[in-house]
Amino acid sequence: MFHIRNIFKKKIVLVIAVYWMLLLYVLAALFWWFIALNRQNARMSELSFSNLHKDSPAYYQQVQEVYDAQQRKRAQYVGEGVAFFAVIIFAAYFVFRATMRHLKLSQQQQNFMMAITHELKTPIAIVRLNIETLQRRQLSDEYKQKILSDSLSETDRLNDLCNNILVTSQLETGNYTCLKEPFDLNSLIKQTTQDFSNRFSKRTITYQPLEEPVYLIGEQMLIQLLLNNLIENALKYSTAPDEVTVELKENNDHIKLTVTDTGPGIIDEEKKKVFNKFYRSGDENKRKTKGTGLGLYLCKKIAQSHAGNISITNNMPHGSIFTVIFKTS
Repeated sequence: MFHIRNIFKKKIVLVIAVYWMLLLYVLAALFWWFIALNRQNARMSELSFSNLHKDSPAYYQQVQEVYDAQQRKRAQYVGEGVAFFAVIIFAAYFVFRATMRHLKLSQQQQNFMMAITHELKTPIAIVRLNIETLQRRQLSDEYKQKILSDSLSETDRLNDLCNNILVTSQLETGNYTCLKEPFDLNSLIKQTTQDFSNRFSKRTITYQPLEEPVYLIGEQMLIQLLLNNLIENALKYSTAPDEVTVELKENNDHIKLTVTDTGPGIIDEEKKKVFNKFYRSGDENKRKTKGTGLGLYLCKKIAQSHAGNISITNNMPHGSIFTVIFKTS
């Protein structure tokens, strides 16, 4: 991973160096073109002056005409030079931005491939080890149940990861058909938080169910993915015994869902970036948390597909509050 980052930095330095060399060469050529044309214009004017006859009655008028022609040519060269300079700088700026964006996206995709490989291999390795343990050893029923429960938890994690990748791809290409119908969001959150509490028995996940159903028109599977990603993200960036709190409120024209953690929080300049595809908060060299950079991006896409929006605020004294608001009217 460190070796790949070094290669990426060297590639960036090389691209920037080549880019500036070419840009300076083009600007130098433009400047030289301007000087050469001005010199040619001056020589042509001198030749025209030498061909004039001083004894002619119209001599001074002809001199003025030659001088005016020289000034017009010089103004033409200045105007064309400024126009070419502006076009070159404008194009260079956008080419540079596009190139850097492409290189950054390429690096993010490499990071994603390495992260996804690790995320896929880990649950597969754990499930394989658990099955081999069941095959080779005589275990108590209680321990067998624990191994089976751990294996199911890892397969759930693997299934969530595959769903994230599949749904992200389908939403981006427009191939996903969203079948929206009313469902009870209150009941879905209650079941989801209970499932996470079972999977992460050492963590505290709090949700106070509402007394009445809260109906949302949408696709339950997508909202389930959104909930999974938000709760998993809160668990990932906070540690035991920190509590993760899920709340649901319904008003006349919207439904408000919040997931609160007490982790280190997210600095202001990264609050919007974390919803970008492949983006992961923090320093890549020091990061220890797992992830692919797709979870929060997918949350944003799902919220938008349900006429909603997602945002982050600070949870005082520390932590983050993820808020999803669905419009109901």
